[in-house]
Amino acid sequence: MSPIRRRLGFLAAHLVVALVALVVIGGATRVMEAGLACPDWPLCFGTLLPGRQMNLQVFLEWFHRLDAFVVGVALLVMAVVAFLRRRLLPGWLPSLAIVLVLLVALQGGLGALTVLDLLPSGIVTAHLAMALTLVALLSGLTQRLLHPGGEAAPVWWTPLAGLALLAVVAQSLLGALMATSWAAQRCLAAGDGCRWLILHRNAAAPAAGLVLLFVCSALLAGGWSRRQWPYLIPVAILVTCQVGLGVGTLRLGLSQPLVTVAHQLVAALLVALLASLLVRRPDVPFSPMPVVLDESSLEPCHG
Repeated sequence: MSPIRRRLGFLAAHLVVALVALVVIGGATRVMEAGLACPDWPLCFGTLLPGRQMNLQVFLEWFHRLDAFVVGVALLVMAVVAFLRRRLLPGWLPSLAIVLVLLVALQGGLGALTVLDLLPSGIVTAHLAMALTLVALLSGLTQRLLHPGGEAAPVWWTPLAGLALLAVVAQSLLGALMATSWAAQRCLAAGDGCRWLILHRNAAAPAAGLVLLFVCSALLAGGWSRRQWPYLIPVAILVTCQVGLGVGTLRLGLSQPLVTVAHQLVAALLVALLASLLVRRPDVPFSPMPVVLDESSLEPCHG
């Protein structure tokens, strides 16, 4: 593995962490009703660093934008390096890096619309969908750069992992639609607008079941699949915690912001882990070089 490939892999891994943090901060911004704490865009109260206006809500919105800016700059650097050093890197990397830059630019545009259009539900949900897409792509990119593998995964691996990943993303977006339309609050308070809440709750069991089906299939299959247990067991733990957090959020009547934010954090971590497992491949078995003996070396030595 070339040093430049390893460095870009480590950069992608750091960007996964930054994007998960971005999703969590975005969730905290919504829970704290801080989405419009900075009334303008891209500045905040007409400046890069608000001073007199700074409070917890303004800080959350301002830091959310700062994190997004850092991610965008880092992806642009990755794209430039991937293009300039393309001879030392996989052929697909420059194109993917450009796609990531375009996606993060689109994400920035959606972020601007959430502020300028006063937090419309559809745009806020699309904003989260784009963030989770970036988390999945960069997590998979990290895996392919640092652990390229060479053998084919079991035939069932990719379909099951892909279904589990799609189920988690879909469930997250249902939760976003429920939250941004305030459906849960209205349903719990007055029994109104319960459609999104019921749909999100009823879809939780099938989504968790798909994830656990993938984990159990991998562990029971043995061989290379079972050796992925350091990744599979955390997935099972996370999905169990996610179900518990979802139940706890409703039992507490959405009154505990930290529980709601933790619910979104676990969802982002599940997306990152499942995307990494989706593209994970077995390493090429090591075969030692055969030792060829020259016949002359076998002749008796006469001294």
